[in-house]
Amino acid sequence: MEEKVLKAIQDDYPDAFAWCYGCGRLNKDGHHFRTGWQGEQTRTIYTPRSEHIAIPGFVYGGLIASLIDCHGTGSAALALHRKNGHKVGDGIEPPRFVTASLKVEFVRPTPNDVPLLAVGKIQEIHPKKWKIDTEVFANETLCARGEVVAVVMPSTFTSKE
Repeated sequence: MEEKVLKAIQDDYPDAFAWCYGCGRLNKDGHHFRTGWQGEQTRTIYTPRSEHIAIPGFVYGGLIASLIDCHGTGSAALALHRKNGHKVGDGIEPPRFVTASLKVEFVRPTPNDVPLLAVGKIQEIHPKKWKIDTEVFANETLCARGEVVAVVMPSTFTSKE
């Protein structure tokens, strides 16, 4: 498996919106999830750290949920950015999304010692609302699946009032 995503939408988020614990590149304590295209699907690759355990040898479910969540909002940003005629790294600020709903199904225990691959399929529901179905694999084994409904971030998120 390719070890990292080379062109990630999170790299193009403006500094004011790059602080998410899951995918914010400026959050020094965060996970730094990075989401990019592979054909018509999206992918995020992440190797859990030793402290991300539920029980020795297996990943904590909250990390899996966080991976699916950030993968979903990143995938929605990729899709709308592409729909608007842009690509990652073209110098145009991408749209930013927030999670409206998150559903996670744990299929089997996820080992803590291998890279995880989140693969997303995107469906537009409304011009400002997207649904992303994600599968999370450890090696070739499906460990979790989830659904994120992501909405374009409201302008009120930029106000400190």
